[in-house]
Amino acid sequence: MIEEKNQNMIEQNINPNQGNQPETQKRKKGIKDQLALYILVLSFLIGIYLGVSSFLGNYFKKFKRESLLPSSSPVVSVSPSPSLYSSEDPHERAVIEVIKKTKDAVVSIMITKKVPVYEEYYENPFGEFFGEESPFLIPKFRQKGTEEKEVGGGTGFFVSSDGLIITNNHVVEDEKANYTVITNDGKKFSAKVLIRDSLSDLALLRIEGSDFPFIELGDSDTVVPGQTVIAIGNALAEFRNTISVGVISGLGRNIVAQGGNLITTQYDVIQTDAAINQGNSGGPLLNLKGEAIGVNFAMVVNAQNLGFAIPINRAKKVISQYHQFGKVVYPFLGVRYILINEQVKKEKNLSVDYGALIISTDKEPAVIPGSPADKAGLKEGDIILEINNEKITVDNPLIKTISKYNPGDRVTLKVLKGNDEKIIELSLAERKNI
Repeated sequence: MIEEKNQNMIEQNINPNQGNQPETQKRKKGIKDQLALYILVLSFLIGIYLGVSSFLGNYFKKFKRESLLPSSSPVVSVSPSPSLYSSEDPHERAVIEVIKKTKDAVVSIMITKKVPVYEEYYENPFGEFFGEESPFLIPKFRQKGTEEKEVGGGTGFFVSSDGLIITNNHVVEDEKANYTVITNDGKKFSAKVLIRDSLSDLALLRIEGSDFPFIELGDSDTVVPGQTVIAIGNALAEFRNTISVGVISGLGRNIVAQGGNLITTQYDVIQTDAAINQGNSGGPLLNLKGEAIGVNFAMVVNAQNLGFAIPINRAKKVISQYHQFGKVVYPFLGVRYILINEQVKKEKNLSVDYGALIISTDKEPAVIPGSPADKAGLKEGDIILEINNEKITVDNPLIKTISKYNPGDRVTLKVLKGNDEKIIELSLAERKNI
C-alpha cells in the first residue's frame, strides 16, 4: 500500500495537469492558426513591397538612361543647345549678341613666378652629446631650389588686331613675374608688358600674332546711370569668360583702391552693379553696342553689387600716348591745393565756394620751385578758379581737368589773387618720377 501511494504521488508530480490535456491542446492549436495567419499577411505585404520597388527601380533607371541620351535622339533634351536658343525679349537678344561679338576678344592672364622650394630636415641642438639617436631633434626647413609656379591671374582684352592688350597695372605690376595670355579658344601666348602706369592703374601687353579679334572702344563721357552694361572676365582667376550683366549705378566716383602692392586714388570712375570679382580685373565693361566703355578694376569687399571701372576714355589716352611717346606721360602744373566747398569757404573765410586753394603742408611747399606754376607767379593763398574756361569744383577737380592735356600744352588759368581775378597763361610740363 505504501509503495502504491508513493507511486501515485510520483505520477502526480510528473503530470500535475494531466486532467486538463484536451483544453491545453486546443489553446496551442489556436496560437498556431494565428501565427500562420500573421505569416501569410506579412508575406503578402513583402510581396507587394518588392514588386513596387522593382517597378520603380526599373522606371527610374530607364528615366535616367533616357535623360542622358544625346540631343540627336528622339528623346526631348533637358536643356536646349545654346546655338538654337531664341529669345523674344529684345533686351536679352541684345545682350546675347554683344557676348557673341566680344567674348573671343577677352583673354585670361596667368601670372607665374619662380618661387623657392623648401625641404624639411632635423637638427640636434645638443650636437654629438646624445649621438644620432637623440630624442631632441628639432624640425627645420631649408631651400633646395626654385620652381615656376602660378601665383595669380587677371583679365585683359584686345584693343587692336596686332595683339595689343589692355589690362590693369595691378595685374602685371610684378616685373619679376612671367605673364601668359590664354585666349578664349584655349591657346597660350607669352606676353610682353609694354607699359605699367600706377596712376591710372592701366597697363598694355602684346603677344605675337595677327588678326586677333578686338573690342571697339566707346565714349565713356556719354554713359548714363541706369544704362545696361556687361562685364566679362576671368572670375577668381579660374572661370574664364565669366559674364555678368547689370547697370551703371553711379558716375564720377572717387575711391581709394588697393590692387596688388599699391594703393591708388582713382577719380571719376564708373560704378556698376554688374558682378566684378577677383580675377575680373582688366576685363571690359561693355555697352549694348559691344563697345568697351570701361576697364573693370575694383570691387568693394563685403558688399554686394558694388564694382568700379576706369572710364575707357582714360584708357584711350594711355593707348594714344604709347603710340606717340612709347610711354604714359602726365602734364604737370606744380601746386599743392585743397578743393573748396561750402565748409572750406567758411573755415578759411573765402569769398568763393569753388576752385583750388593753393596751400602748403608741414613738409611740402605750396608751389614747387621751378614748376610752371612757379614760373607763372602763382603763390600760396591763390585760388585757381578755371582752366580754359572750365570751372574747378569738387566734382571736377584740378587733377581731372589737367589730365585732359599733354605736356607742352598751353593753358589759360583764371586765378583769384586776394580780391582780384587774374588771367594767367602757362605751358604744362611733364611730370617726373611717377
